[in-house]
This record gives sequence, C-alpha cells and structure tokens, in this order.
Amino acid sequence: MMLASPASPKLADNFFLARQPILNRGQRLVAYELLFRDAGSYNGAHVTDDIQATATVIAHASELGMGQVVGDQMAFVNVDAVGLMSDFIRFLPNDKVILELLETVKATPAVLARVRELKEAGFRFALDDVIGQTEDVQKLTPLCDVIKVDIKDMQPGTLPALARVLKNPKQKLLAEKVETVEEFQQCMDLGFEYFQGYYFARPVILSGKKISPSQMSVLHLLELLDNDASSAEIERSVKHDALITLNLLRLVNTPAVGARQRINSVSHALMVLGRRQLRRWLQILLYVKNGGTQEFTSPLLQLATTRGKTMELMVEHRQPGQRVSADIGFTVGVMSLMDTLFSIQMRDVLESVNVLDDVRGALLHRAGDYGNMLSLIEHLESGRDGRVLAQMLHQLSLRPSDLYAIQLAAIEWVTEYTRGI
Repeated sequence: MMLASPASPKLADNFFLARQPILNRGQRLVAYELLFRDAGSYNGAHVTDDIQATATVIAHASELGMGQVVGDQMAFVNVDAVGLMSDFIRFLPNDKVILELLETVKATPAVLARVRELKEAGFRFALDDVIGQTEDVQKLTPLCDVIKVDIKDMQPGTLPALARVLKNPKQKLLAEKVETVEEFQQCMDLGFEYFQGYYFARPVILSGKKISPSQMSVLHLLELLDNDASSAEIERSVKHDALITLNLLRLVNTPAVGARQRINSVSHALMVLGRRQLRRWLQILLYVKNGGTQEFTSPLLQLATTRGKTMELMVEHRQPGQRVSADIGFTVGVMSLMDTLFSIQMRDVLESVNVLDDVRGALLHRAGDYGNMLSLIEHLESGRDGRVLAQMLHQLSLRPSDLYAIQLAAIEWVTEYTRGI
C-alpha cells in the first residue's frame, strides 16, 4: 500500500502530534507515547475509514524517523486490529517502537497468531488501558512486554488487587494517567516499573521553600543580562560559581555550539556563546541538578525546553524577523514550569527574577498572545480533543501543518541542545 509522506500538506493538516513522556522508577525519561489526534474539523475533512486512519498514523510515525521525534527514547505507537493485521506495520522500526494494542483489540486466534508472528520479527508489545482481568487481557498478557493500567478508569480500591494479579517477572507494569505525586507513590509501592502522566510537572508547593544558592546564582546572572551589564561583570559572576563555570566550558566544547577549537577560559567561552545563547543556556541550566550526566533524561528539563523552543518558533513563524519577540516566547515557555522546579508559587518565582509585563501576564494568567501560545502547548501535551486545538490554532492564525513543522524542529533542537549541557 502506498503511504503518503507526512510532509505533504494534506497529511499534516489532518493530524496533531502529541508526545506523552513515560518515566521509570528513577524519574528518568525512557519513552514517549506518540498520540495522533484528528484535526479534521480545521478544514472540514474527517478521517473515518479505519484502514486509512491506521495507515496515516503509521505513515506519520515511520516516515518521520523515530530518532527525530523521540530522541534516544523508545516510542509507544497505538495500533488497532486493522493496523495490527496490515502489511504496512512493518514500516515501523522494531528496535525503536513498542506496539500498543488498543483496548478494542480482541484476542481472536488470528490476532494472537499475528502478535506471535510480529514478536518473532523483533517487535515488542504493550497492552493498553487495562482496568481488569478480562478474557482478552488474560490471553494477550503473556504476549506483551508492558501492561498499561489505566488508574483513572478503575473502581476505587481495586488497583492493589489488580496489580498483584498482573505482576509478573516477564511483563512490566505501567501506570497511565498518573496526575499526582500521591498516585505516583502508590503505584511505586505496588511495584509499577513505568509511569505516564504529568504528575512530575504539577507544582507541589512547599511552605517556606527557598531557591537554592546555585539556582540563585543563575537567576542573578539572568538579571545582569537583562540589565545589560558589562562583559567583565558577567564573567566575574560566572567565575564565582564553580558549577556554572564547569557547565559553561562543557557546553561550548560540544558540537551543538560548534566551536572550532578547544575552549578553556570563561572569557573566551562567553565570547563564543554570545549573550542571546548565554541567556537561553542559563534558563535551561536551572533545570539541571548538580551538573549530573545524562540530565537530558530529566522529564522536567525536556518539557520546559521543548515548550520554550516551540514558543520561540511559533513567534518566528507568526512575526518573521521579530527576534526580540521570539526570545520572549522562549522565556515564557521555559519559565512556565519554574513553580514546579522550585516548589514555590509562580508569583514568588517572579519576585526572584525581573521579567516583562507580557511574560508575567502569560505565566500568571495565560494572558495575551504569549499566554494563548502557552495554553495551546499545554493543551497539545495532554493529547486532548483535536477540535479544541483547531479552534486555538485558528485564533493564532496557524495551520496544523505549521504547528507540526514547528514541533518537529523544536524536538530536534531540544534533543541536540540538552545533550550538550
């Protein structure tokens, strides 16, 4: 079957892409579930034929190149019975993808045989939206590597018993729709290995919490940049913090920055980086704890930087050449999770760093153009109804294909850039 390219306007205008992070017990990013939502209401076209819809989703997922969409992580891709039985499922890379069997898939002899065949071809499987031990679940579970339990759709109090029944050395349990730290802790205690949901991005406000000294150093540097301080003053401030100095030298000596020779001095590093890049790097550095390695697998870092870059590219698309506005967009996106990062109210975050009124309004009230863009991104992350997304895009004079291209560019940038930190 001929698959359309996702770059084609028709395909890109019919779908929104959402990536939902999947974390392990150590709170590290291990995978994304890729969700494709129909944007048909945007242009009046709806994808109704099962085979066409499944083919289109697989075309998106396979031809995008998984490395571009999920970086170093795995991708969970939903498949229904039609997609499972089709030949074009083999377009997906079996080393990068876990096929997620939707709850509508029945454990018929043909389906069980097909799953076994694809497992022999190197594919791995997850069973989606499990809320109880049905006959289909019992038959499909032994063939799956991951069992996804929908903790929101279950009868109250039934999760512990179901977890005990499903727990098996051959299958990993994944809790989906985890929205609070309490839910996460309960699932940890029950032996779940993986967690999906935005509990890690929900602010848990701690009374009397203070911003750490190293984070205050970064905020002070950002204030110096905002006040157009001299290069000597900025260099002096960087040198006062060994962690910032170490991370700065590490960053400028990575391919992402592209320095032509090894840089060992702070003054040279600052000159190569430039003030615009320095501001951006400092905003991202706030999310990196203790300069540890592999910090790009921190879900909060990934989410904040992706928001920032997506907003920057949105502004550039809507207002070409307005570099200052694009930088403000980046700032709004990257700062939108700082209440979670610091465990203090957003108002208190904004007391610690001087920001423009437009930034303040967007962060506190989702007000103005920047606030509308941030709301769109938050809505998109959740993978909600495409019709609402279409209305929000219309307000911003963006097409789904514009958003799609912006998302891909942002994801690629974040993957490369955060590796360098």
